[in-house]
Amino acid sequence: MPDPISWSYAWPYLTAALIGGYLIGSIPFGLVLTRLSGLGDIRSVGSGNIGATNVLRTGRKDLAALTLLLDAGKGAVAVVIAQGWGGPDAALMAALGSVLGHLYPVWLRFRGGKGVATTLGIFLVLNFYLGVAACGTWLVTALLFRFSSLASLAAMASTPFFAWLIAGDRQLVELSAVIALLVCLRHHQNIRRLVKGEEPRISRKKET
Repeated sequence: MPDPISWSYAWPYLTAALIGGYLIGSIPFGLVLTRLSGLGDIRSVGSGNIGATNVLRTGRKDLAALTLLLDAGKGAVAVVIAQGWGGPDAALMAALGSVLGHLYPVWLRFRGGKGVATTLGIFLVLNFYLGVAACGTWLVTALLFRFSSLASLAAMASTPFFAWLIAGDRQLVELSAVIALLVCLRHHQNIRRLVKGEEPRISRKKET
């Protein structure tokens, strides 16, 4: 059990880290970029998601890549700030907050993205090798099966195992398990389409 005196001292900092991470994570970069580019509301395109995969459906690969980087970056920034301000426990809380912010942003009536890029960003900072392992899992799965959603599910589901194998840190394992569950739940529609064989594949460029 945690010492009650130390907990009474720490909880305001951990709460602040969670809230700060949430506010950073809730910045809807996909929506902002598409609107600034004159493409309208990304939520009216394709799946209605605000993430990079749906931004790609506008035909703007540059905006999709920038959305991916910024969504990953906001998770990384939240962790770095919290780490420097409140230490490793605050960093973990900020990591969770940033993912929650992306999934359920208050500015968009709690209807956000799928959280994969933001999750990869936080893990690359919390434990670089864990982040690389998750990114590698996504890439290998996407290349083999050509389903972005399946690659995301595989990457998220593998993070608790990688956290245990690479870091051996109980808190990191617990955090990765909670985030994996949250992100996988946000993919419930994709899971149904995968089961029915209706999920769109990652398109391949036709050879000319």
